[in-house]
Amino acid sequence: MPNIADIIEVAEELEDKPVLAMPRRCVVVRNRNASCRKCMDACLADAISIHNNVMAVDYRRCVGCGACTTVCPTEALVSISPMDEQFAQAAASSLEQLGGTRAVIACARIASKGLADPHKYAEVPCMARVDESVLVELAAAGADDVVLVDGVCKTCKYRATSAGVDETVASANSLLEMQGAPAVVRRASEFPEGMALANPNSLLGESRRGFFTSGASWTANAAGKTADMVIRKNLGMGKKQQTLREQLGAGDSGTLPQFEERRRTQVLDALDRLGQPVQPDIKTRLFGNVSIDISKCNTCGMCAVFCPTGALKKSDIKPSPNADGTPDGGSFLEFSCAECVQCGLCVDACMKKCITVSPVVSTAELFDFEPRFVYLPKPQARPGILSGIRR
Repeated sequence: MPNIADIIEVAEELEDKPVLAMPRRCVVVRNRNASCRKCMDACLADAISIHNNVMAVDYRRCVGCGACTTVCPTEALVSISPMDEQFAQAAASSLEQLGGTRAVIACARIASKGLADPHKYAEVPCMARVDESVLVELAAAGADDVVLVDGVCKTCKYRATSAGVDETVASANSLLEMQGAPAVVRRASEFPEGMALANPNSLLGESRRGFFTSGASWTANAAGKTADMVIRKNLGMGKKQQTLREQLGAGDSGTLPQFEERRRTQVLDALDRLGQPVQPDIKTRLFGNVSIDISKCNTCGMCAVFCPTGALKKSDIKPSPNADGTPDGGSFLEFSCAECVQCGLCVDACMKKCITVSPVVSTAELFDFEPRFVYLPKPQARPGILSGIRR
């Protein structure tokens, strides 16, 4: 049970930090050869650095837009302002306030103009903070029109994030089309009709009330993160004398700990509630399809060792014996495209360069609870060092 000291420690860590870094989830921390730099590419303030198994956020530079948290495939960067739970609740409240068929999300800049009733929309610091999970969840809850209002984006000094917002909108719409859902996610320059304040003076004192509300939820957030802090402290992540393997918590077999990508799980759950897929496959940035050239593979297993989500894992199931009863000598890998996040670490870790990851996935396989088995034949025995010497 976390004590008050743990809660205070978490509170101090979260103070004035719009984003919380979870380095153990970062693929570059897991393997320095990883090529993923999605967070750095999305960050318009150059606040993120990755070098020699170290991922760091410079909070003096960070503007809190949340773009990095949207594109990170392993949730190594977590939004604190607002947290996912707070954002989801605000979006659900907007859906309820607007009659159950429409939900509105607004960026902080247009929200500050007081053009609409703040109880009828969810507010985010920047639209780049919005990810597919909340958009698809709104559609599953009954929304057929999800409106992202950021009409001042073209003049905003953070407008470099706009392309990323377009990508998120396109990604969410493609997922909804895959399920044949009537819902549409769109960007707008103005609030929809019927959202204006009946009494503009009603906002007087709102900031003070909001201060205490946010303070209470901030305390709850700190308490909620305490368990993670305790785990990190118990693992000794802050002790410099620990090796990287010890910091990451590698098991006896060498396999690194794996994590559930919560947002993608929420997307799948919401899509399932929308019905059966109407398309045989989909091109998406959220899930991936791994292919292995078995003629090159030497069954070293590094892809499974480093996979952060367990999408690729060594199977305990052995191939059937040969016709003469002798052991086959091969092995199986198990692959789940629902757990593949396109981080590309398997490709980077593969010494034989026999792995490819495609963004096109089968919808039948995406919703299948059973993994796909990849047969790996017994590798050819390498000739001994002295085999080429003439006698």
